[in-house]
Amino acid sequence: MGDDQRDMVSPPAGNGMRRRTFLRLSLLAPLSALTARLGAEPSAQGMRVELSPDGGAHRFELSERQFLLDGKPFVVRSGEMHPIRIPREYWRHRIRMAKAMGLNTISLYLMWNALESEPGVFDLATGRRDFARFIRICAEEGMWVYLRPGPYICGEWDFGGLPPYLLRHPHIRVRDKGDPDYMSAVRRYIATIASVVQPLMVANGGPVLMLQLENEYASFGHDLAYLEALRSLWEAHGVHGPFSLADGLDQIRKADTYLPGAALGIDGNTDFAGAQEIAGELPVWMGEGYPGWLTHWGDKDFARGDFVPTLRKLLDENRSFNLYVVHGGTNFGFGAGANAHDDYSHFQPVITSYDYGAPIDERGVATPDYHTFRAMLAAHTKRVLPDVPTPPPTMRFAPVTPTPFASLWDNLPQSKRVEHPRANELLFGQDHGMVLYRRSIRGGGELEIDGARDYAQVSVDGRYVDCVSRIPHPSLRSSPRITLPEPASGNGQVLDILIDSFGHVGYGHAMADRKGLVGDARLDGEVLRDWQVFGLPLDDDWLASLRPLQGEPTRPGVFFKVPLQLEHPGDCYLDMAGWTKGYLWVNGHLLGRYWRVGPQQRLFCPASFWKRGDNEILLLELHRIAPASISSATTLA
Repeated sequence: MGDDQRDMVSPPAGNGMRRRTFLRLSLLAPLSALTARLGAEPSAQGMRVELSPDGGAHRFELSERQFLLDGKPFVVRSGEMHPIRIPREYWRHRIRMAKAMGLNTISLYLMWNALESEPGVFDLATGRRDFARFIRICAEEGMWVYLRPGPYICGEWDFGGLPPYLLRHPHIRVRDKGDPDYMSAVRRYIATIASVVQPLMVANGGPVLMLQLENEYASFGHDLAYLEALRSLWEAHGVHGPFSLADGLDQIRKADTYLPGAALGIDGNTDFAGAQEIAGELPVWMGEGYPGWLTHWGDKDFARGDFVPTLRKLLDENRSFNLYVVHGGTNFGFGAGANAHDDYSHFQPVITSYDYGAPIDERGVATPDYHTFRAMLAAHTKRVLPDVPTPPPTMRFAPVTPTPFASLWDNLPQSKRVEHPRANELLFGQDHGMVLYRRSIRGGGELEIDGARDYAQVSVDGRYVDCVSRIPHPSLRSSPRITLPEPASGNGQVLDILIDSFGHVGYGHAMADRKGLVGDARLDGEVLRDWQVFGLPLDDDWLASLRPLQGEPTRPGVFFKVPLQLEHPGDCYLDMAGWTKGYLWVNGHLLGRYWRVGPQQRLFCPASFWKRGDNEILLLELHRIAPASISSATTLA
């Protein structure tokens, strides 16, 4: 029975910095008062019927200040979610949740770097990468699709969705029509996915109404020819739109990058009259409206939003809109991106959770906002909405304490010799993970580290000294200067600078955010030369080759492991509050990063990552030598 059998959901009961101006408006009324004012959901007798995907060809058009579907006015009520951030087994559940809230469209980004790992090496079919299957499920569930394939998407995703292999070109200029290396990769990407997208377009019987060209380009550049080139590439491969843009209104005015013939989606702004002055008679709509917001490591708390007044305005004016996001999901693996100022300062990496304060939380549970929005949408559309799907089951387990398994220092790969430190993308073609810079020094003194991206731990002769963090936080050293101890004897000593990376910057002009040590290290003002450099990618192949400890660990950088027996796997969060900083795997699935600075202390693990019977939890802890316990929870906080 194919993919449907693998959807781990039951049918619904009943009828079957980031960067833009965030609309922080006051809540009009609490949920109970709002529901009372709106009244009960409409009865079946008075319900409105909307056209939904049926496998037949339809015509979606950009008309005079409105969208048309088969010649009739159509209002896009969209909610964004990203299949790469959602366990595949839960795709249908999350789509049904959006439909039950009253939406008629699912918007989704495609993360190019999740689809092409190396130049020409594409995977469009396995696991969470199978976006075509996700789109077909949308159609099966009666939902239209707004597709946002990039090449650049931002989305708080690593490198804004661009493949980090581009950073192996020393002089790459991304999002630039004049850079041959970048445009060659873009042409390959569009040519590859266009063949998948083309049959899914509404004119060909699929659910995709409209395609976005790039994302928020006016916030980056002002070359209209670049957007025209992207549109031409899609059209050359049989995808003729319609096309839309999404950008900040002020930015697009300043950069003058509205592409004639495209719908204009404005982000976090309801000045539709101002947008109409730019788009002429073509439709303007809210390309991104923010019911929540992103959270960075070191923030005091999880960001939340307040979208009721904005949604009220959209419904009163019968405007098309896209909620960014209706469900955020999780930045599994190395997916979480980062923000920074254009001079690469004020670096802000995004946490592992992409809960985003969305109306459907990270685990797929309806929040109070969800029920508020649902009541408003039901009253506006006069439709009987499907029952809200039941969340997937949770589980708890008794606290477990991992034991030391392997040392990072016993598992160093072959090194490279370099005169000056260089970024790991340029040295090893390594996209993520860590890099170790090592050399001998004669004595102690003041060490100054220039350009540590993003978190440098300094050791001398295997003894941890201190760390330097690119992330501004009261509990972290922001100064690049560390005093090194003098050697115990007159002999020299070994200096190790181990650099852990967060995601590549994905917004603004700091897009050449290579990782590792990108400047020099000086000891008492003298530039240190002649380094041994070790690339530590933390990928599956490297982890599989780990040599176990032969004794007790003696320095930070320890892998801990613990088995776990489960009778009935379910969703849960792993609480890492007792640990300091590192990475966490369950049965080989990298859940993401944890870090004591918070605010996130719990990492989501879906039921599909667990197994009935034997399971294994593995973590790489960068500061602790002694183990702590790991407990379970059913909520993010």
